[in-house]
Amino acid sequence: MSHRQARGSRMGDMTLAIAVASPVTAPISHTDSHMNSTARNSSEVRVSQIDGEPDAQDFVEVRLPAAGAYLSVLRTATAGLAARLDFTLDEIEDLRIAVDEACAILLQQAVPGSVLSCMFRLVGDSLKVTVSAPTTDGRAPERDTFAWTVLSALAGEVESTVQPDKTVTISLHKKRGAGPGQP
Repeated sequence: MSHRQARGSRMGDMTLAIAVASPVTAPISHTDSHMNSTARNSSEVRVSQIDGEPDAQDFVEVRLPAAGAYLSVLRTATAGLAARLDFTLDEIEDLRIAVDEACAILLQQAVPGSVLSCMFRLVGDSLKVTVSAPTTDGRAPERDTFAWTVLSALAGEVESTVQPDKTVTISLHKKRGAGPGQP
């Protein structure tokens, strides 16, 4: 149930009524037509294939209000994308927990009413997940905490960055078939 809409990009865009249910070969964006400037009433999902890479990459970007009530959407997206890459059930569950934990870390210091952004990149047999949110203090997560240990054990490679505007980003990289704690 989708409607095509020309938006001037090289590959064309589509507006989705409900969800993406099949492999994507062109950018797809979903924007609620009733969106306003507050994060509480907005969400956006973009799915695309990145041109110019030796092996074309698919990416999915989800923007949601920075509130714990919306994390189930990201857990579901994580599971669906990991399944698309033929991750095992254990790997899928590990990644779901890791994404949830990364978001929980960011939500502790997120600016009230802000937007949580999550970018999924499907590259070969790995999934790269980047979660970011504007924060009140712009501090990177501490690496000597239990939460960081969980992230590292479940996702393989984990890193964080802080932008000058106090946006904190946590990046996870999980490769299919890698054991616990391995990138």
